[in-house]
Amino acid sequence: MKRGYVLHHRPFRESSVIVNLLIEGVGRVDAITRVGTGKRSIKSILQPFQPLIIQFSTQSEAKNLGLKNITQIESAAPAMPLVGNSLYSGFYLNELLVRLLSVEHQAEGLFIDYHRALMSLAKGFCSSHLRYFEMALLLELGAFPSLSYDTLGNALAADCSYRFVAESGFLPVVQHKEGFTYGKGHLSGAMLTALATQQLQTEHLNQAKGLMRYLLTPLLGNKPLLSRQLFTQNA
Repeated sequence: MKRGYVLHHRPFRESSVIVNLLIEGVGRVDAITRVGTGKRSIKSILQPFQPLIIQFSTQSEAKNLGLKNITQIESAAPAMPLVGNSLYSGFYLNELLVRLLSVEHQAEGLFIDYHRALMSLAKGFCSSHLRYFEMALLLELGAFPSLSYDTLGNALAADCSYRFVAESGFLPVVQHKEGFTYGKGHLSGAMLTALATQQLQTEHLNQAKGLMRYLLTPLLGNKPLLSRQLFTQNA
């Protein structure tokens, strides 16, 4: 049996659902499972942010649909206690995974990054938790630039300003001096180095958010993320 989380589910026929899952050591898996009724119902655990242990098989009907069949599913621990912005953030992470991670993409380490993000959000909301997971996802997809070296081959420096160049990386623009103010499109070297070590500070968060949104936009396309609307509707 493998550890996993439900990302999304939808009804399938009378007593079954199709479930999008993130599975440890595998990545995204789409599967069919019977929901059951009464005391045998699994509705209470077939929810986002509920740690699960799951066993699969391949039955002919599920295989014909390109899906796996869940033969056993159990709660592994209490559901993550996400509320407010942390809850909306969890839905945002799930929507990113469903939109960007292909079925059975071999995202072996991504489950741990996701699990850590949920645990951090359960302790309290900070947008840095979203940035670290977005970075892990973009790295998995091969769409994240180097945070070690700039486009000239030099180590990124905290006292420099950079501009992101698609398919190249971070181009050094200017070294900071006293009274320096960022130009449009400039990124702080201090933010980039803090992002690399997952030590973002409050003053870095807006720039980090802008960078991640810029990197994610080509992958997501024109269809808006529904989960982002939760933040604006409940602000």
